[in-house]
Amino acid sequence: MAGLVVCLAVLAAVSVHGVLHRWRNGRVCVRGRDEGKRLGAAELGAELGDRATLVQFSSAFCAPCRATRRILDEVAGLVPGVTHVEIDAEAHLNLVRTLDILKTPTVLVLDADGRVVRRATGQPRKADVIAALGEAV
Repeated sequence: MAGLVVCLAVLAAVSVHGVLHRWRNGRVCVRGRDEGKRLGAAELGAELGDRATLVQFSSAFCAPCRATRRILDEVAGLVPGVTHVEIDAEAHLNLVRTLDILKTPTVLVLDADGRVVRRATGQPRKADVIAALGEAV
């Protein structure tokens, strides 16, 4: 009987974790750890956008990364002054560690000065990216 109770408790914990993970995946949010972090052309390997920059951390075999690339390219094409920069996470491990990137794709929304104003892990929705840009511009 005690084994069944332990098994049910573990199952409940795993289920709660799964629900939270699915709920947060792809959502654009502000994290306190990003406050004050700023990126420039030297770190990104590309120039910042005039109004905002969408920075995507990707890996080679990541299917959601390809879909995220299409979404961010489309948004950058729609909004004047917005640039999309994709960074290979495996080739830039120091930057990944500095920014606490835990999975790919991770998208950072930077304002014109390179400050991180929003972050999304997982594949974001186009509407969420456009809304996040509203804060950056």
